[in-house]
Amino acid sequence: MLTIQISSDWCSLVIDARFMIHNSHREGVSGFHDRDPQLRHLAACSLRYRSPLLDILSNQTPGIHTLGGGRQTGKSTLLKQWMSELINHGTPPESITYLNGELIDDHHSLLMHMQNHLDSAPADLINTLIVDEVTYIRDWDKAIKYAADAGLLEHTEVMITGSDLAFIREARMRFPRRRGASPGDFHLHPLSFREYVSLTGAIEHPDDLPQGNAETINSKVMDCLYESFDRYLLHGGYLIAINDLERHGQIRRSTLATYADRIRGDVVKRGKQEAYLREILSAVIRHYGSQITWNAMAQDLSIDHPKTIANYVALLDRMDALCVIPAIREDRLAAAPKKAKKVFFRDPFILYALRAWLYPSEATFKAQIQSATADSVWVSRIVEATVASHCQRIHPTFYIKAQTEVDVAYVHQNRFWPIEIKWTNQLRPKTLKQIARYDNGEIWSKSRVFSEINSVNVAPLPLRLLRF
Repeated sequence: MLTIQISSDWCSLVIDARFMIHNSHREGVSGFHDRDPQLRHLAACSLRYRSPLLDILSNQTPGIHTLGGGRQTGKSTLLKQWMSELINHGTPPESITYLNGELIDDHHSLLMHMQNHLDSAPADLINTLIVDEVTYIRDWDKAIKYAADAGLLEHTEVMITGSDLAFIREARMRFPRRRGASPGDFHLHPLSFREYVSLTGAIEHPDDLPQGNAETINSKVMDCLYESFDRYLLHGGYLIAINDLERHGQIRRSTLATYADRIRGDVVKRGKQEAYLREILSAVIRHYGSQITWNAMAQDLSIDHPKTIANYVALLDRMDALCVIPAIREDRLAAAPKKAKKVFFRDPFILYALRAWLYPSEATFKAQIQSATADSVWVSRIVEATVASHCQRIHPTFYIKAQTEVDVAYVHQNRFWPIEIKWTNQLRPKTLKQIARYDNGEIWSKSRVFSEINSVNVAPLPLRLLRF
């Protein structure tokens, strides 16, 4: 292991040189933002976002905490912002260490690096240890468990992160009574539509827009709201894509390729086959927005076993790449396990990135958008997926499979709330029979005014989406 000695007025530490690029705060606080790769990239962005999670993380609490989220959502950047804010509020730089799990082989190596951090940290203060992408480390939990059992973490705030959300569930099971008095489990999503509108500042106080009478909203504000939604359907809240559009007028091919490569790499590292991944993602696109079973999907693929398809989809769901929406059992407010499911990409940006990989002949962003949005059916599918994904961030989310279908039904306050998505210029009463059966159902539409059809409330979709 290559090590270097860092010495200054406040720190003397032997540290693996591979990690120094992420621990440049130890070389001197004043140049941290200029030296750190994530903070340097953030400073170059036209639109910079400060997550509300930072206010929670800044309350240094000893324990084992987790941060999950898909690739390219900004977990590493969030951690660097956190480090910066801790230092700005007086935390000694030597009490903070950042480890990249992609560079650590197993739990023995992880424990050694953890011990190096603990030996250098001030004994009388709460110190912070970050292990980013911990799931790359073989048997990582053994090192964390040993350190906790040995009493080494009594004054340490450990933050472990991963792009496979199963690690949060595993941490809860593997570290009972070892995680501290108030452990935090956090999930970082791409920006919601509301967060994106707030970030751009194009609409003042978007949270204050009335949800019951669009006529009181200035027409220019409503125009801006719909224009913002159109752009959201391109970047999906991914900050890297938002800034591409802001600076270049389109999402760069390299940005799309970076995400697709990360997903492919993560899947292969988990023992899966890239050929199967390609087939399954292509099938998701072919059946986009439709009800599907794994058995039916297997009939179109070279994959013999439906269980194999289910395993790949479950992995991509845990990686926040796919969004699986089951049918609801209305009497139990739970999934109907034997009914078909609907499978979406969790975000429009993911759809475009993986389409660029699957169909390289249309890999430019412009070609993808044109091919997807020229068909009004595809636009409606993308809008439905966006609404379903937003609901699923906060509530258990399903669709209704009855005499006809209702697109989304989320569970809140011990009842389900049905939503029919109609991103068209004309509503046809005969297609709304099922939603009319529910006294709390709503139609979220392309219309810019509130109305009623078949005794069902009709609301402007972008305005409603601001609530999530």
